[in-house]
Amino acid sequence: MEVKENDFVLCTVKKIEGTTVFMTLDDSNLTGSIVFSEIAAGRIRNIREYVVPNKKIVCKVLKISKGNIELSFRRVPAKERDFVLDKHKKEATLKSMLKTITKNPESILQKIKEKYETPDFLEQARQDKKIIEQFLNKEESEKLLKILSEKSDKPKEAKKIFILSSTMPSGLSEMKSILETKEAEIHYLGSSKFQISVIAKDFKEANSILDATLQQIEKKAKEKHALFTLK
Repeated sequence: MEVKENDFVLCTVKKIEGTTVFMTLDDSNLTGSIVFSEIAAGRIRNIREYVVPNKKIVCKVLKISKGNIELSFRRVPAKERDFVLDKHKKEATLKSMLKTITKNPESILQKIKEKYETPDFLEQARQDKKIIEQFLNKEESEKLLKILSEKSDKPKEAKKIFILSSTMPSGLSEMKSILETKEAEIHYLGSSKFQISVIAKDFKEANSILDATLQQIEKKAKEKHALFTLK
């Protein structure tokens, strides 16, 4: 797997030494590291609240120098994290499918990944058998197409946490007005904290709706002099 600066990659925590977390990059023999300041902003009281050995996390590649890969955990936006995790899940699903129809699932999967993002391949393959026939023979292609047609993806959920508060006398009614939306589900978590979630056919669409809804909430909060902070 070729890795470039600013890529978002799935990693596994290998070990923690001093103020550095050492990682292995999944799907490759590459290793990288994260300094504590790139795990979370501010002082970290207990690093194990964020990372522990063998935990999988999505990281951003900050710098590649002389074989050393510097990574960041705190600079990964939620939508990028969800995309990478969804991609990894779909790769595992596709690999499982290939194991049932071909003797060389690893080789076939690698060839597919060289040409397509796995979610794109699965989506296009459902609609055009020729996409599959680039990598499998006719009989194998028919088998994979049948599996894909029988398997329907579950809707994807995107969610975020935000804080909303008001010191105005009519604060309660103002808050209800600010939070009014038909595009998302909003739940109160206590201490002025809310969770907003959107369900759609894929993460890209869900995150797009979520971001647009949050922009509207923030805009209405400013108009009504309420305090809005996205966590």
